Amino acid sequence: MVTELFVYGTLLPGDVRWPLLERYVTGEGTPDTASGLLYDTGLDYPAAIFDESATTLILGRRYSLRIDVIDEALRELDIEEDTVDGLYTRVEVTTQNGTRCWAYAYGTGLDLTPIPSGNWFDRPPRPPQQFNS
Repeated sequence: MVTELFVYGTLLPGDVRWPLLERYVTGEGTPDTASGLLYDTGLDYPAAIFDESATTLILGRRYSLRIDVIDEALRELDIEEDTVDGLYTRVEVTTQNGTRCWAYAYGTGLDLTPIPSGNWFDRPPRPPQQFNS
């Protein structure tokens, strides 16, 4: 049974959706990475495409989910991730330290900008949008 969650964006402490996750985890989490590519959606949240054969890494944290509420946690997170543009899907990934985790992978349909560092908090600024009047 997979009981860990790898997060790389708005579910990290200090970002907007951390309060959603915080009540379901134990401990402070562990810094970790997963193979794949990280993107900026331009909508104030990232998108990850996990690929265990990739040579690039996505930086994040791994959290142990509380066993007593793991089903509730995954159900709530699945609903939340499925409501954002791009329709994210929960997948199993193996982090660089060998831990099998749940993570949310990007679906489709958004204009993505690569984040070369693999770190959501180190993304390059996007150019301002131009609006025609």
